[in-house]
Amino acid sequence: MPGLILAAPSSGSGKTTVTLGLLRALRDRGVAVRGAKSGPDYIDPRFHAAASGAECMNLDAWAMSPEMIAGLTTTPDLLLIEGAMGLFDGAPPDGRGAVADLARQLHLPVVLVVDAARMAQSLAPLVAGFAGHDPRVRVAGVILNRVGSLRHEAMLRAACPLPVLGAVPRDTALSTPSRHLGLVQAAEHHSLEMFLDHAARVMADCIDIDALETLATPLPDAPHAPIHPPAQRLAVAQDNAFSFSYSHLLDGWSRSGADIITFSPLNDDPAPAADLVFLPGGYPELHAGRLAANDQFLTSLRDRAVYGECGGYMVMGDGLIDADGTPHAMAGLLRLETSFAARKLHLGYRRVTATEGPFAGPWAAHEFHYATTLRADGTPVFTARDAEGTALPAMGLRSGLACGSFAHLIAPV
Repeated sequence: MPGLILAAPSSGSGKTTVTLGLLRALRDRGVAVRGAKSGPDYIDPRFHAAASGAECMNLDAWAMSPEMIAGLTTTPDLLLIEGAMGLFDGAPPDGRGAVADLARQLHLPVVLVVDAARMAQSLAPLVAGFAGHDPRVRVAGVILNRVGSLRHEAMLRAACPLPVLGAVPRDTALSTPSRHLGLVQAAEHHSLEMFLDHAARVMADCIDIDALETLATPLPDAPHAPIHPPAQRLAVAQDNAFSFSYSHLLDGWSRSGADIITFSPLNDDPAPAADLVFLPGGYPELHAGRLAANDQFLTSLRDRAVYGECGGYMVMGDGLIDADGTPHAMAGLLRLETSFAARKLHLGYRRVTATEGPFAGPWAAHEFHYATTLRADGTPVFTARDAEGTALPAMGLRSGLACGSFAHLIAPV
């Protein structure tokens, strides 16, 4: 089936809202559609899934091989890929992993979502620059966002050197709440359906959806690349505190024969019987007091094979201090203490390698958190390098059957 990329000149242009409205509008028209998100994003895909009714995948041109990306995009549905940051923005030093890389690899056209709130004729050089920057990236049309009036729209349309597929007006009802790692999660958005339905009506009224569908280009038909599971039977934490798990990994492990059982630490569910308990990242710092009181969950992790990523890794430690400075006792599996009282940003792609454990071997990964490590004693899990190949301090901790790190693993390399 065909695909299309929605990108923007920069972050904050409103492409997520436009994408969500289009996904819901297409679904309401009876179109089998699903979303995909460029790059290492856990939050937007949940909104895509809610809008379209189909699971959303991550496509990461930095971390994934072209063969893996081709297999993930083999779908019977129309695929709308939402870009991250600006169209040509990627990892240092050369922008690798930008959504433009997906456009080149998949030979898909790009529709540029432009925040036009503070411009008129200046739209022309902006769009012309993006359209002419790389002949291998075809910018096929423009969606004008946050347009102030009909007169404003007329000036923008007259200036634009590419076809204008729609003009979305300024609308405070199209904004969504956010927190330190991005939007408030879809499961926590209490009026999500109302928001999605409103966004769909706006996009249906303001965007030529027929023209948008006509631009979509057929995707390659490729097999799914096998992903070896870390264990035969996996217990995966899944709730508002532990929601940062990649669907391509869970699906890939399942396709390769693994049994996956989910449970909720927030509900004080004990970890089910399994060969490995996997604690993904998420927002445990927002629920630290509740987690600290959930004895069934914490006790069930003892003397078990447990792996934690980012937030899950912090919960495996001795203690976590929340943003208010309140300390909370965690599972005590690792000699680790972390704090959000003094936030510090850690961000970037990583190449990590473990010599043993459930994720032995080299992996492409990403780190994004604001936690400060107060104490970390023990044997590291990974050697690490950043996107430019510079050696970083070893990552993670191992103690007995328990191990984890701040790295979000994306794909084996």
